[in-house]
Amino acid sequence: MKLIAFIKSLYIDTKLLFVTLGIALIFLLSYWVHPLYQIGWVCALIFCIVVLADALLVFVVTNGITARRILPNRFSNSDHNQVSITVTNQYAFNIFIKVIDELPFQFQKRDFNHSATIQKNGHYDFIYEVKPVERGEYHYGKLNIYVNSPLQLIRRRYIFQDEVVVKVYPSFVQMQQYDFLAIDSKTSTYGLKKIRRIGHTMEFEQIKDYVVGDDIRTINWKATAKRASLMVNQYQDEKSQPIYSIIDTGRVMKMPFNELSLLDYAINATLAFSNVGLKKSDKVGLVTFNKNLDEFVPALGKLTHLNTLLEKLYNVNTLFPDSDFGNLYGHLNRKVNQRSLLFLYTNFEHISALRRQLPFLKAISKKHVLVVIFFENTELTNFIQEKSEDLQDVIHKTIAEKFVHDKTLMLKELQIHGIQGILTKPENLTINTINKYLEIKAKGLL
Repeated sequence: MKLIAFIKSLYIDTKLLFVTLGIALIFLLSYWVHPLYQIGWVCALIFCIVVLADALLVFVVTNGITARRILPNRFSNSDHNQVSITVTNQYAFNIFIKVIDELPFQFQKRDFNHSATIQKNGHYDFIYEVKPVERGEYHYGKLNIYVNSPLQLIRRRYIFQDEVVVKVYPSFVQMQQYDFLAIDSKTSTYGLKKIRRIGHTMEFEQIKDYVVGDDIRTINWKATAKRASLMVNQYQDEKSQPIYSIIDTGRVMKMPFNELSLLDYAINATLAFSNVGLKKSDKVGLVTFNKNLDEFVPALGKLTHLNTLLEKLYNVNTLFPDSDFGNLYGHLNRKVNQRSLLFLYTNFEHISALRRQLPFLKAISKKHVLVVIFFENTELTNFIQEKSEDLQDVIHKTIAEKFVHDKTLMLKELQIHGIQGILTKPENLTINTINKYLEIKAKGLL
Protein backbone atom coordinates (compact mmCIF):
# COMPACT_ATOMS: atom_id res chain seq x y z
CA MET A 1 0.00 0.00 0.00
CA LYS A 2 2.86 2.37 0.84
CA LEU A 3 4.46 1.61 -2.52
CA ILE A 4 1.21 2.38 -4.32
CA ALA A 5 0.81 5.64 -2.37
CA PHE A 6 4.42 6.54 -3.23
CA ILE A 7 3.89 5.92 -6.95
CA LYS A 8 0.65 7.94 -6.96
CA SER A 9 2.34 10.92 -5.33
CA LEU A 10 5.46 10.82 -7.56
CA TYR A 11 5.48 13.22 -10.50
CA ILE A 12 8.21 14.16 -12.97
CA ASP A 13 9.03 17.80 -13.60
CA THR A 14 9.47 19.04 -17.16
CA LYS A 15 13.10 19.95 -16.35
CA LEU A 16 13.85 16.26 -15.85
CA LEU A 17 12.47 15.48 -19.30
CA PHE A 18 14.66 18.13 -20.93
CA VAL A 19 17.79 16.85 -19.15
CA THR A 20 16.94 13.27 -20.19
CA LEU A 21 16.51 14.44 -23.78
CA GLY A 22 19.92 16.18 -23.63
CA ILE A 23 21.66 12.99 -22.42
CA ALA A 24 19.91 10.96 -25.13
CA LEU A 25 21.17 13.46 -27.69
CA ILE A 26 24.75 12.97 -26.41
CA PHE A 27 24.43 9.21 -26.92
CA LEU A 28 23.04 9.80 -30.40
CA LEU A 29 25.97 12.04 -31.39
CA SER A 30 28.43 9.49 -29.97
CA TYR A 31 27.62 7.29 -32.99
CA TRP A 32 29.72 9.74 -35.03
CA VAL A 33 31.88 11.22 -32.24
CA HIS A 34 33.03 8.22 -30.15
CA PRO A 35 34.47 10.14 -27.12
CA LEU A 36 30.97 11.42 -26.41
CA TYR A 37 29.92 7.87 -25.49
CA GLN A 38 31.95 7.92 -22.26
CA ILE A 39 30.84 11.47 -21.51
CA GLY A 40 27.22 10.39 -21.94
CA TRP A 41 27.58 7.61 -19.36
CA VAL A 42 29.17 9.99 -16.87
CA CYS A 43 26.32 12.49 -17.37
CA ALA A 44 23.74 9.71 -17.00
CA LEU A 45 25.32 8.50 -13.75
CA ILE A 46 25.47 12.00 -12.28
CA PHE A 47 21.91 12.62 -13.44
CA CYS A 48 20.64 9.45 -11.73
CA ILE A 49 22.36 10.42 -8.47
CA VAL A 50 20.85 13.93 -8.61
CA VAL A 51 17.36 12.55 -9.33
CA LEU A 52 17.65 10.07 -6.45
CA ALA A 53 18.82 12.87 -4.13
CA ASP A 54 15.92 15.08 -5.24
CA ALA A 55 13.43 12.26 -4.60
CA LEU A 56 14.89 11.71 -1.12
CA LEU A 57 14.62 15.44 -0.35
CA VAL A 58 10.90 15.64 -1.09
CA PHE A 59 9.92 12.20 0.23
CA VAL A 60 12.13 11.81 3.31
CA VAL A 61 9.73 13.92 5.41
CA THR A 62 6.38 12.21 5.98
CA ASN A 63 4.34 15.41 6.15
CA GLY A 64 6.47 18.01 4.46
CA ILE A 65 3.65 20.57 4.18
CA THR A 66 0.24 21.25 5.67
CA ALA A 67 -2.46 23.14 3.80
CA ARG A 68 -6.00 24.30 4.34
CA ARG A 69 -8.69 25.75 2.14
CA ILE A 70 -10.94 28.24 3.97
CA LEU A 71 -14.40 28.60 2.45
CA PRO A 72 -17.25 30.87 3.57
CA ASN A 73 -20.36 29.18 4.90
CA ARG A 74 -22.22 30.24 1.78
CA PHE A 75 -21.60 32.06 -1.47
CA SER A 76 -23.44 35.16 -2.63
CA ASN A 77 -24.88 34.77 -6.12
CA SER A 78 -23.55 37.12 -8.85
CA ASP A 79 -20.91 38.55 -6.47
CA HIS A 80 -17.19 37.96 -6.08
CA ASN A 81 -16.63 35.56 -3.18
CA GLN A 82 -13.21 35.04 -1.63
CA VAL A 83 -11.59 31.67 -0.97
CA SER A 84 -8.31 31.55 0.96
CA ILE A 85 -5.62 28.86 1.02
CA THR A 86 -2.90 28.55 3.67
CA VAL A 87 0.24 26.44 3.14
CA THR A 88 2.92 25.75 5.78
CA ASN A 89 6.39 24.48 4.81
CA GLN A 90 7.79 21.93 7.27
CA TYR A 91 10.87 21.08 5.19
CA ALA A 92 14.31 22.31 6.24
CA PHE A 93 14.80 24.04 2.86
CA ASN A 94 12.94 26.35 0.51
CA ILE A 95 10.30 24.69 -1.64
CA PHE A 96 8.45 25.51 -4.83
CA ILE A 97 4.72 24.72 -4.85
CA LYS A 98 2.00 24.52 -7.44
CA VAL A 99 -1.56 24.62 -6.09
CA ILE A 100 -4.40 23.08 -8.09
CA ASP A 101 -7.80 23.40 -6.46
CA GLU A 102 -10.65 21.26 -7.78
CA LEU A 103 -13.34 23.91 -8.29
CA PRO A 104 -17.04 23.12 -8.75
CA PHE A 105 -18.01 22.38 -12.35
CA GLN A 106 -20.38 25.38 -12.40
CA PHE A 107 -17.39 27.74 -12.64
CA GLN A 108 -16.15 25.97 -15.80
CA LYS A 109 -12.56 26.74 -14.86
CA ARG A 110 -10.23 23.90 -15.79
CA ASP A 111 -6.91 25.76 -15.73
CA PHE A 112 -6.77 26.86 -12.09
CA ASN A 113 -3.24 26.76 -10.70
CA HIS A 114 -1.14 28.96 -8.47
CA SER A 115 2.65 28.79 -8.09
CA ALA A 116 4.78 30.19 -5.28
CA THR A 117 8.02 29.80 -3.33
CA ILE A 118 7.92 29.18 0.43
CA GLN A 119 10.89 29.73 2.73
CA LYS A 120 11.94 26.91 5.04
CA ASN A 121 9.56 26.54 8.00
CA GLY A 122 7.53 29.41 6.52
CA HIS A 123 3.88 30.11 5.75
CA TYR A 124 2.21 31.19 2.56
CA ASP A 125 -1.35 32.51 2.20
CA PHE A 126 -3.20 33.56 -0.91
CA ILE A 127 -6.77 34.44 -1.84
CA TYR A 128 -8.65 33.87 -5.06
CA GLU A 129 -12.15 34.95 -6.06
CA VAL A 130 -15.02 33.04 -7.62
CA LYS A 131 -18.25 34.45 -9.05
CA PRO A 132 -21.23 32.07 -9.15
CA VAL A 133 -24.05 32.97 -11.53
CA GLU A 134 -26.66 30.45 -10.43
CA ARG A 135 -28.03 29.31 -7.11
CA GLY A 136 -27.62 25.77 -5.79
CA GLU A 137 -25.01 23.43 -4.35
CA TYR A 138 -21.39 23.79 -5.44
CA HIS A 139 -19.14 20.78 -4.80
CA TYR A 140 -15.45 21.44 -4.13
CA GLY A 141 -13.08 18.53 -4.69
CA LYS A 142 -9.57 17.89 -3.38
CA LEU A 143 -6.90 20.50 -2.74
CA ASN A 144 -3.80 19.31 -4.66
CA ILE A 145 -0.37 20.76 -3.93
CA TYR A 146 2.75 19.73 -5.88
CA VAL A 147 6.09 20.30 -4.11
CA ASN A 148 9.56 20.70 -5.65
CA SER A 149 12.89 20.87 -3.85
CA PRO A 150 15.49 23.43 -5.02
CA LEU A 151 16.66 20.84 -7.60
CA GLN A 152 13.19 20.92 -9.25
CA LEU A 153 13.37 17.52 -10.95
CA ILE A 154 10.91 15.45 -8.92
CA ARG A 155 7.51 16.58 -7.66
CA ARG A 156 5.54 15.20 -4.77
CA ARG A 157 1.79 15.57 -4.70
CA TYR A 158 0.00 16.23 -1.45
CA ILE A 159 -3.78 15.93 -1.23
CA PHE A 160 -5.74 17.82 1.41
CA GLN A 161 -9.39 18.05 2.43
CA ASP A 162 -12.30 15.91 1.39
CA GLU A 163 -15.08 17.10 -0.86
CA VAL A 164 -17.12 19.96 0.60
CA VAL A 165 -20.41 21.50 -0.50
CA VAL A 166 -21.06 25.25 -0.46
CA LYS A 167 -24.55 26.58 -1.09
CA VAL A 168 -24.98 29.65 -3.29
CA TYR A 169 -27.71 31.91 -1.92
CA PRO A 170 -29.35 35.02 -3.40
CA SER A 171 -27.06 38.02 -3.25
CA PHE A 172 -26.78 38.88 0.46
CA VAL A 173 -23.78 41.05 -0.46
CA GLN A 174 -26.07 43.24 -2.54
CA MET A 175 -28.56 43.25 0.33
CA GLN A 176 -25.91 44.60 2.71
CA GLN A 177 -24.76 47.10 0.08
CA TYR A 178 -28.17 48.77 -0.01
CA ASP A 179 -28.86 48.40 3.70
CA PHE A 180 -28.00 52.06 4.32
CA LEU A 181 -31.01 53.19 2.29
CA ALA A 182 -33.25 52.07 5.15
CA ILE A 183 -31.35 54.26 7.59
CA ASP A 184 -30.47 57.50 5.85
CA SER A 185 -32.24 58.51 2.66
CA LYS A 186 -29.87 61.47 2.25
CA THR A 187 -26.79 59.29 1.90
CA SER A 188 -25.40 59.31 -1.63
CA THR A 189 -23.12 56.80 -3.25
CA TYR A 190 -21.57 56.89 -6.71
CA GLY A 191 -23.78 55.12 -9.19
CA LEU A 192 -27.00 55.23 -7.19
CA LYS A 193 -29.96 57.26 -8.35
CA LYS A 194 -31.24 59.73 -5.76
CA ILE A 195 -34.99 60.30 -5.52
CA ARG A 196 -36.81 63.43 -4.46
CA ARG A 197 -38.83 62.99 -1.29
CA ILE A 198 -42.28 64.26 -2.16
CA GLY A 199 -44.70 65.33 0.58
CA HIS A 200 -45.06 63.51 3.87
CA THR A 201 -47.22 60.83 5.41
CA MET A 202 -49.73 61.57 8.15
CA GLU A 203 -48.58 59.23 10.91
CA PHE A 204 -48.00 61.56 13.84
CA GLU A 205 -44.73 61.22 15.79
CA GLN A 206 -44.31 64.25 18.10
CA ILE A 207 -44.67 68.02 18.63
CA LYS A 208 -41.37 69.90 18.56
CA ASP A 209 -40.00 73.43 18.49
CA TYR A 210 -40.01 75.11 15.11
CA VAL A 211 -36.59 75.47 13.45
CA VAL A 212 -35.74 77.22 10.22
CA GLY A 213 -36.56 74.92 7.32
CA ASP A 214 -39.57 73.19 8.88
CA ASP A 215 -42.73 73.13 6.77
CA ILE A 216 -44.93 75.99 8.01
CA ARG A 217 -48.00 73.95 7.07
CA THR A 218 -47.26 71.65 10.02
CA ILE A 219 -47.43 74.43 12.64
CA ASN A 220 -49.55 73.36 15.61
CA TRP A 221 -51.35 76.60 16.58
CA LYS A 222 -52.82 75.28 19.84
CA ALA A 223 -49.42 74.17 21.09
CA THR A 224 -47.93 77.45 19.86
CA ALA A 225 -50.48 79.44 21.92
CA LYS A 226 -49.75 77.40 25.06
CA ARG A 227 -45.95 77.65 24.79
CA ALA A 228 -45.83 81.19 23.34
CA SER A 229 -43.38 79.92 20.73
CA LEU A 230 -43.80 78.28 17.36
CA MET A 231 -44.43 74.52 17.62
CA VAL A 232 -44.78 72.11 14.70
CA ASN A 233 -46.14 68.60 14.27
CA GLN A 234 -43.55 66.04 13.20
CA TYR A 235 -44.66 63.09 11.11
CA GLN A 236 -43.00 59.82 10.19
CA ASP A 237 -43.41 57.18 7.53
CA GLU A 238 -46.32 54.88 8.23
CA LYS A 239 -45.17 51.56 9.64
CA SER A 240 -46.29 47.93 9.69
CA GLN A 241 -47.66 48.11 6.17
CA PRO A 242 -47.81 44.76 4.31
CA ILE A 243 -45.53 44.56 1.27
CA TYR A 244 -45.29 41.54 -1.03
CA SER A 245 -42.70 40.67 -3.65
CA ILE A 246 -44.41 38.62 -6.37
CA ILE A 247 -42.01 36.76 -8.66
CA ASP A 248 -43.06 35.30 -11.99
CA THR A 249 -41.19 31.99 -12.41
CA GLY A 250 -42.49 31.24 -15.90
CA ARG A 251 -40.46 30.88 -19.07
CA VAL A 252 -40.18 34.65 -19.67
CA MET A 253 -37.87 34.88 -16.64
CA LYS A 254 -35.34 32.43 -18.08
CA MET A 255 -33.84 35.06 -20.36
CA PRO A 256 -30.15 35.62 -19.44
CA PHE A 257 -28.32 38.96 -19.27
CA ASN A 258 -24.64 39.10 -18.29
CA GLU A 259 -24.71 35.40 -17.34
CA LEU A 260 -27.56 35.91 -14.86
CA SER A 261 -31.20 35.06 -15.58
CA LEU A 262 -33.98 37.60 -15.06
CA LEU A 263 -35.26 35.37 -12.28
CA ASP A 264 -31.99 35.69 -10.37
CA TYR A 265 -32.01 39.47 -10.84
CA ALA A 266 -35.53 39.50 -9.38
CA ILE A 267 -34.53 37.25 -6.48
CA ASN A 268 -31.51 39.41 -5.60
CA ALA A 269 -33.65 42.55 -5.74
CA THR A 270 -36.35 40.93 -3.59
CA LEU A 271 -33.88 40.05 -0.86
CA ALA A 272 -32.34 43.54 -0.77
CA PHE A 273 -35.73 45.25 -0.95
CA SER A 274 -37.20 43.02 1.80
CA ASN A 275 -34.31 43.90 4.07
CA VAL A 276 -34.96 47.63 3.55
CA GLY A 277 -38.68 47.11 4.15
CA LEU A 278 -38.06 45.33 7.45
CA LYS A 279 -35.66 48.05 8.56
CA LYS A 280 -38.44 50.55 7.77
CA SER A 281 -40.68 48.58 10.19
CA ASP A 282 -42.95 47.28 7.43
CA LYS A 283 -44.11 43.70 7.01
CA VAL A 284 -42.72 41.83 4.00
CA GLY A 285 -43.92 38.69 2.30
CA LEU A 286 -43.22 36.61 -0.80
CA VAL A 287 -45.27 35.07 -3.60
CA THR A 288 -43.87 32.98 -6.45
CA PHE A 289 -46.08 31.75 -9.27
CA ASN A 290 -46.15 30.35 -12.77
CA LYS A 291 -49.00 28.14 -13.94
CA ASN A 292 -49.79 27.55 -10.27
CA LEU A 293 -48.95 29.33 -7.03
CA ASP A 294 -45.59 27.90 -5.89
CA GLU A 295 -44.81 29.73 -2.66
CA PHE A 296 -46.79 32.02 -0.40
CA VAL A 297 -45.02 33.52 2.61
CA PRO A 298 -47.31 35.80 4.67
CA ALA A 299 -46.01 39.29 5.39
CA LEU A 300 -44.33 39.62 8.79
CA GLY A 301 -42.37 42.44 10.38
CA LYS A 302 -39.78 40.48 12.37
CA LEU A 303 -36.14 40.88 11.31
CA THR A 304 -35.70 37.10 11.68
CA HIS A 305 -38.29 36.75 8.92
CA LEU A 306 -35.51 37.65 6.46
CA ASN A 307 -33.91 34.23 7.04
CA THR A 308 -37.20 32.56 6.07
CA LEU A 309 -37.32 34.59 2.87
CA LEU A 310 -33.69 33.78 2.12
CA GLU A 311 -34.32 30.04 2.37
CA LYS A 312 -37.45 30.28 0.21
CA LEU A 313 -35.67 32.34 -2.45
CA TYR A 314 -32.80 29.84 -2.51
CA ASN A 315 -35.15 27.15 -3.84
CA VAL A 316 -36.99 29.23 -6.45
CA ASN A 317 -36.54 28.00 -10.04
CA THR A 318 -37.98 28.91 -13.41
CA LEU A 319 -40.31 26.61 -15.29
CA PHE A 320 -41.19 26.50 -18.99
CA PRO A 321 -45.00 26.97 -18.93
CA ASP A 322 -46.59 30.39 -19.39
CA SER A 323 -47.63 32.00 -16.11
CA ASP A 324 -51.32 32.21 -15.18
CA PHE A 325 -52.08 35.76 -13.96
CA GLY A 326 -55.75 34.88 -13.48
CA ASN A 327 -54.77 32.17 -11.02
CA LEU A 328 -52.48 34.66 -9.26
CA TYR A 329 -55.37 37.12 -8.89
CA GLY A 330 -57.57 34.38 -7.37
CA HIS A 331 -54.95 33.39 -4.81
CA LEU A 332 -54.17 37.00 -3.84
CA ASN A 333 -57.88 37.69 -3.45
CA ARG A 334 -58.17 34.81 -0.97
CA LYS A 335 -54.87 35.08 0.89
CA VAL A 336 -54.10 38.83 1.05
CA ASN A 337 -57.09 40.49 2.72
CA GLN A 338 -55.42 43.74 3.81
CA ARG A 339 -54.57 46.47 1.31
CA SER A 340 -50.91 45.89 0.46
CA LEU A 341 -48.07 47.12 -1.69
CA LEU A 342 -47.31 44.53 -4.38
CA PHE A 343 -44.12 44.47 -6.44
CA LEU A 344 -44.67 42.13 -9.38
CA TYR A 345 -41.47 40.98 -11.14
CA THR A 346 -42.26 39.73 -14.63
CA ASN A 347 -41.39 40.48 -18.24
CA PHE A 348 -43.25 41.34 -21.43
CA GLU A 349 -41.48 41.35 -24.78
CA HIS A 350 -44.49 42.54 -26.79
CA ILE A 351 -47.37 44.88 -25.96
CA SER A 352 -49.91 42.22 -26.92
CA ALA A 353 -48.53 40.02 -24.14
CA LEU A 354 -49.20 42.81 -21.63
CA ARG A 355 -52.71 43.43 -22.93
CA ARG A 356 -53.61 39.75 -22.46
CA GLN A 357 -52.79 40.05 -18.75
CA LEU A 358 -54.05 43.62 -18.27
CA PRO A 359 -57.56 42.67 -17.02
CA PHE A 360 -56.01 40.66 -14.17
CA LEU A 361 -53.52 43.40 -13.34
CA LYS A 362 -56.34 45.97 -13.21
CA ALA A 363 -58.35 43.69 -10.93
CA ILE A 364 -55.39 43.32 -8.55
CA SER A 365 -54.71 47.08 -8.54
CA LYS A 366 -58.30 47.85 -7.44
CA LYS A 367 -57.61 46.30 -4.05
CA HIS A 368 -53.84 46.87 -3.71
CA VAL A 369 -51.10 49.25 -4.77
CA LEU A 370 -49.54 47.32 -7.65
CA VAL A 371 -46.13 48.03 -9.16
CA VAL A 372 -45.35 45.99 -12.27
CA ILE A 373 -41.61 45.60 -12.88
CA PHE A 374 -40.34 44.48 -16.26
CA PHE A 375 -37.04 44.67 -18.09
CA GLU A 376 -35.35 46.53 -20.89
CA ASN A 377 -33.76 44.27 -23.48
CA THR A 378 -30.21 45.64 -23.24
CA GLU A 379 -29.01 43.30 -25.99
CA LEU A 380 -31.39 44.96 -28.45
CA THR A 381 -30.33 48.41 -27.26
CA ASN A 382 -26.66 47.58 -27.84
CA PHE A 383 -27.47 46.11 -31.26
CA ILE A 384 -29.30 49.29 -32.31
CA GLN A 385 -26.27 51.40 -31.40
CA GLU A 386 -23.94 49.38 -33.61
CA LYS A 387 -23.03 50.65 -37.05
CA SER A 388 -25.08 49.23 -39.95
CA GLU A 389 -23.07 47.42 -42.61
CA ASP A 390 -25.77 46.69 -45.18
CA LEU A 391 -29.50 46.85 -45.89
CA GLN A 392 -30.18 43.69 -43.91
CA ASP A 393 -28.68 45.32 -40.80
CA VAL A 394 -30.94 48.33 -41.29
CA ILE A 395 -34.02 46.07 -41.49
CA HIS A 396 -32.99 44.16 -38.36
CA LYS A 397 -32.37 47.39 -36.44
CA THR A 398 -35.76 48.76 -37.48
CA ILE A 399 -37.44 45.65 -36.05
CA ALA A 400 -35.31 45.92 -32.89
CA GLU A 401 -36.29 49.57 -32.43
CA LYS A 402 -39.95 48.59 -32.62
CA PHE A 403 -39.48 46.09 -29.80
CA VAL A 404 -37.65 48.70 -27.71
CA HIS A 405 -40.41 51.24 -28.40
CA ASP A 406 -43.03 48.68 -27.36
CA LYS A 407 -41.48 48.61 -23.88
CA THR A 408 -42.14 52.33 -23.49
CA LEU A 409 -45.71 51.89 -24.74
CA MET A 410 -46.24 49.13 -22.14
CA LEU A 411 -45.19 51.48 -19.35
CA LYS A 412 -47.63 54.15 -20.59
CA GLU A 413 -50.38 51.54 -20.95
CA LEU A 414 -49.99 50.61 -17.29
CA GLN A 415 -50.04 54.25 -16.20
CA ILE A 416 -53.24 54.90 -18.19
CA HIS A 417 -54.98 52.21 -16.14
CA GLY A 418 -53.64 53.52 -12.82
CA ILE A 419 -50.97 50.85 -12.39
CA GLN A 420 -47.48 51.92 -11.47
CA GLY A 421 -44.61 50.43 -13.42
CA ILE A 422 -40.85 50.20 -13.53
CA LEU A 423 -39.01 49.63 -16.80
CA THR A 424 -35.41 48.93 -15.86
CA LYS A 425 -32.17 47.44 -17.04
CA PRO A 426 -31.54 44.13 -15.24
CA GLU A 427 -28.42 45.43 -13.50
CA ASN A 428 -30.34 48.47 -12.13
CA LEU A 429 -33.29 46.46 -10.85
CA THR A 430 -32.45 46.52 -7.15
CA ILE A 431 -31.85 50.24 -6.75
CA ASN A 432 -34.85 51.15 -8.93
CA THR A 433 -37.12 48.89 -6.87
CA ILE A 434 -35.92 50.33 -3.55
CA ASN A 435 -36.27 53.87 -4.88
CA LYS A 436 -39.85 53.16 -5.96
CA TYR A 437 -40.65 51.77 -2.53
CA LEU A 438 -39.22 54.85 -0.81
CA GLU A 439 -41.14 57.11 -3.20
CA ILE A 440 -44.45 55.35 -2.44
CA LYS A 441 -43.72 55.59 1.28
CA ALA A 442 -42.92 59.30 0.97
CA LYS A 443 -46.14 60.00 -0.94
CA GLY A 444 -48.23 57.94 1.46
CA LEU A 445 -49.92 56.10 -1.40
CA LEU A 446 -50.52 52.94 0.59
